[in-house]
Amino acid sequence: MDLLKQRFYEKASALAKEMKALLKEHGDMKLDEVKLRQAFGGARGVKMMIWETSQLDAYEGIRFRGYSIPQLQELLPSGPHGEPKPEGLFWLMLVGEIPTNEEVEWLSGQLRGRATVPAHTFTMLDSLPKDTHPMTQFILAITSMQTESVFAQRYAEGMAKTDYWDPVYEDTLNMIARLPRVAAYIYRRSFHDGQHIEPDTSLDWAANFAHMLGNSSDGFKSLMRLYMTIHADHEGGNASAHTTHLVGSTLSDPYLSFAGGMTSLAGPLHGLANQEVIKWIFEMLSFDCFLISWHKICRTFLSAPETLESGLNL
Repeated sequence: MDLLKQRFYEKASALAKEMKALLKEHGDMKLDEVKLRQAFGGARGVKMMIWETSQLDAYEGIRFRGYSIPQLQELLPSGPHGEPKPEGLFWLMLVGEIPTNEEVEWLSGQLRGRATVPAHTFTMLDSLPKDTHPMTQFILAITSMQTESVFAQRYAEGMAKTDYWDPVYEDTLNMIARLPRVAAYIYRRSFHDGQHIEPDTSLDWAANFAHMLGNSSDGFKSLMRLYMTIHADHEGGNASAHTTHLVGSTLSDPYLSFAGGMTSLAGPLHGLANQEVIKWIFEMLSFDCFLISWHKICRTFLSAPETLESGLNL
């Protein structure tokens, strides 16, 4: 058993005992009241999940296991230019401990060793129209990798319920290792005419993602380390986290569960809101350009109306 899995097992086992005692004593405690409009509205605002990895505060911002982003920038092992590596935050969220440089280097190596994407995933993606939305491609790619699910295989062979966590851990680490390659492949396919860039196995997880996207500058690698760190978790009660948890509760493996979460994230009231914001910014910039152009025309007309009339053939 690897060192992170062993640490996770120890922490999870202790937490399981704590949860069992908590439920025995307080299991009938009422958490919330549900209104009819909430039931019709997809359980909006209903308290129904427990999570502990992150907490979003309107004034203080997000905290991961109690640490603010500036604190994580200072405490987590970092790459060049000082930004933390996402591997360190993953370690923190999984076991609640700030990892050492050696532990993060070990995890980076683990992810590199697990990063091979099945060939049929690329074949499937290449069969889709190039204008297929990237999120649709991403969801299909995740689902296609389910053929290699350790959990699905071991469940079919028969295993004790107490062992479920082990293949889930393996599937999750494998999937996290492969996602940058898949996402970069979709990006290059959709926006760079399929001119793909092979991974660089000498780089850490986020830096390799930046490289495969097509920008190998140190500044962009540093940006991606910070970006992937601060976006690694966003409270456990949002729609995509809830969907992943819900699908997983049926004993669907992590690939299918995560794909389900991504279908929720694809909605314009969740993750697609980022795309809507970018679209709005582009429209705003276009309108600003129009206003600037119109302002220049007006100034030209006021200063030399005969020049404007000649130029416009009035």
